[in-house]
Amino acid sequence: MSEFKTPATEADFDKNFAQIKPLMTANQAHFESSRCLFCYDAPCVTACPTGIDIPLFIKQINSGNVNGAARTIYESNYFGHACGKVCPTEVLCEGSCVYNHQGVPAIEIGRLQSFATEKAIRESMPIANLSGKTAGKVAIVGAGPAGISCACELRSLGLDVDIFEAKALGSGLTVYGVAPYKITNEEALAEVEYLQKQFGFKIQYNHPIQSSQDIEQLEKEYDAIFIGIGLGRTSSLGIAGEELQGVEGAVEFVEKLRMNKANEKVPAQVIVLGAGNTAMDAASESARMGAADVTLAYRREKEAMGAYHFEYELAKSVGVKALFNAAPLRIIGNDKVEGVEFVRTRESNGKLESIAGSEFIVPADLVIKATGQSKQREFLALISGVQLDSKGNIIADSDSFQTGNPKYYAAGDAVSGGQEVVNAVANGKKAAKAIAKSIAG
Repeated sequence: MSEFKTPATEADFDKNFAQIKPLMTANQAHFESSRCLFCYDAPCVTACPTGIDIPLFIKQINSGNVNGAARTIYESNYFGHACGKVCPTEVLCEGSCVYNHQGVPAIEIGRLQSFATEKAIRESMPIANLSGKTAGKVAIVGAGPAGISCACELRSLGLDVDIFEAKALGSGLTVYGVAPYKITNEEALAEVEYLQKQFGFKIQYNHPIQSSQDIEQLEKEYDAIFIGIGLGRTSSLGIAGEELQGVEGAVEFVEKLRMNKANEKVPAQVIVLGAGNTAMDAASESARMGAADVTLAYRREKEAMGAYHFEYELAKSVGVKALFNAAPLRIIGNDKVEGVEFVRTRESNGKLESIAGSEFIVPADLVIKATGQSKQREFLALISGVQLDSKGNIIADSDSFQTGNPKYYAAGDAVSGGQEVVNAVANGKKAAKAIAKSIAG
């Protein structure tokens, strides 16, 4: 039984989705920063995909130089505030903290990072170092972490940048696809606005690039084009009943919840199919929206889950139940979902097999498919020379992120197939350096 009541107002929603990494007070930040050992060759830095000098910014916080700490963070990671909140710090920087080997809680690096960058955003602290004008103009398709990181770096190198975003808001997954208890809409959007003012790139919202004519126009007007489009809609399971009312993808579910908040209604019985991090978010969010019975169903054993252990523990802590070794056969209902029929599974000689005669039905009013996202093959097929691998990911050079068409560069989930926000930020910045070098000849 869920411990959360269905939110009736935005205030109720905010209470149910209270931040799991709340902003530190100045006193908390001073105390936590004093615990750092300021390690030489600190493992936390190596574990950070953007290579932030973590001991330095923590020392700056401890000495009262919070603005200096924010500058240190943003020099390496343009999504410094968002990453402080949404990064899986438990397995990255904090997971590498030397205190873990001493039975002592790791330094709360993520919260310290958010503390410093929140102050910079709130006070509009200057961080951009625009080193003059360089001849060159770059178009970026997609205003997510990879695209905006690329834009900031290009502007710091003196190039003009225009971002074309299909949706009404920027920040990509951090505003559309991350659970609201990790970062609020207001926080995600405030950082994008801050970066835009600091670096001076332009974003054209509600401006999808979706036709050959759109692409030809970009190729005429710009010296280089960066693709940061991310992934598409939730993939189909290929089972009967997916078309029923009350069946939706996890990505779409999270987006609606973030945009509509308390106006989005979740019924009493929810089944989430999948066991990745997105599945954990969808299940936890359903419980926080007041669903009385939330079941997370996965076709393999618990140890094979794709989700981080701490994400699974978070879902369990709000009343989510787990059903392992259960593969969905069909979604049951006439017009609306009534339940899911499963079959029990087991491993045999390294292969998953169904157990004959073990079929059973679990009632449901809502079925959420957390089964991965489709690739944007249709759009990418319009661009000559941009090649895809067998999974539909863009093939790009691992150092320069240049594609098979030398005018195009790409990074983020459209290349990786789905990683963390921090990886997209890091690779968008690397691509920008390569773009600037290419344009400069």
